[in-house]
Order: sequence, then structure tokens, then C-alpha cells
Amino acid sequence: MSAQAARSHMSIGEVLALLRGEFPDITVSKIRFLEGEGLIEPQRSPSGYRKFTHADVERLRYILTEQRDRYLPLRVIKDHLEAAAREDVPVARPRAVPGERAEVRLSREELLDASGLDEETLTELEDFGLLAGVARRYDADALAVARSVGALAAFGVHARHLRPVKAAADREAALVEQAVAPLLRRRAPGAIDRADETAREISELLLLLHAALVRTEVRGVLGR
Repeated sequence: MSAQAARSHMSIGEVLALLRGEFPDITVSKIRFLEGEGLIEPQRSPSGYRKFTHADVERLRYILTEQRDRYLPLRVIKDHLEAAAREDVPVARPRAVPGERAEVRLSREELLDASGLDEETLTELEDFGLLAGVARRYDADALAVARSVGALAAFGVHARHLRPVKAAADREAALVEQAVAPLLRRRAPGAIDRADETAREISELLLLLHAALVRTEVRGVLGR
């Protein structure tokens, strides 16, 4: 191999350095998992080390963006990649539109696949009212809840422990409802849009307040 060709390949550590600014949660284990699932196929050196090309990095960017921004399950992303390969079309990351949220409608199987939860845990979340499907479909918020619960499980925090969190969310939603109720009763042109905007603003402020209060309490627990 020529020196120029050698420089065109990157180690897994160099790939992490390139991607971590955009995807802070990327890890060596994540990349190896994607390889094991057949989504990427880095070359190997004679000694077995992975060698990534710039095309491999762009493929990883596409996969990670589809997961993060469109909440697509890995098998759907893999189908897209295989279809692009058959048509000899390079994959391209979708352009995000400011203020636009990707529409997500996942089946139960797709939600389990995208979140990594098992059937028993998902049923438990539904029983506790932490998430719910509509017409057997799950939206982006349901997926966010499922992924968060899956991550918390690594710290010994399970669905049954999260009922106080759901109760707090219900109370905060009631505050938002109380604030926008007068707007909805006006029946004036644009009242619904104004109520929606107000609800979003209040929700964001409540989230900031909630996060600050939790941080303050945690510092107290740690004696800081």
C-alpha cells in the first residue's frame, strides 16, 4: 500500500474524534455494534485493526443522523442504505428545517427495535402511563421516553421508580392547560395558534425550571 493510500484510512479513534462534536454519545462500542449489524463494513489491516475511509465516515454520519433526527430503526436505515447501493446513489443526510419536527409513527416492533427495550418493559411503561400508542403507532415522544428508560435501567432506575416523574409531568401539564384555557375560549382568529405558541413557551420554561431544581437537589445530596 502506498503512503498516500495509507493516509486515506483512519483508525476508529480518529473516526470518533471526527464525529464526537456532532454526536457526543458516539462510542467505540456503538461503532462496533453498527458493524455487527451490517450497517458499516470497514476494511481490516493484516493485524486485524479497522481501517475507515472518508466514505465510511459519511455513512456513519448518515446512520447517526437518521437515528437522532428521524428516529428510524436500524433495520429501516439498513434498507435505505441497501436501496441506495443497488441504485448506485450516494447516501445523503436529510436537511433539517428549523422548527420542523420529523414525523414519527412507529409500530410496536419498530419501537422495541429503535429503543432497545424488551416487550415486558414496554408493557410496564404503558401500564404506568409513561407512554402510550395511538392506533397502535408510537410517536417521537414515546420513543424518547423508551430510550430514556432504557438508559436509566443501566443505573438501576426502572419504570416502577418513575411514577413520581409522571406525576410531576401531569401537574406541569395542568399548569400549561390553566394558562392557555382563556386563549382557547376567545374563539378569535388565530386563537388556537396563539394558544399553541404559549403552551410551547411555558413548557420550555417549566423544563428549564425543573432541570435547575433537580440539579440543585442533587448538589444537596452530594453535599456540594
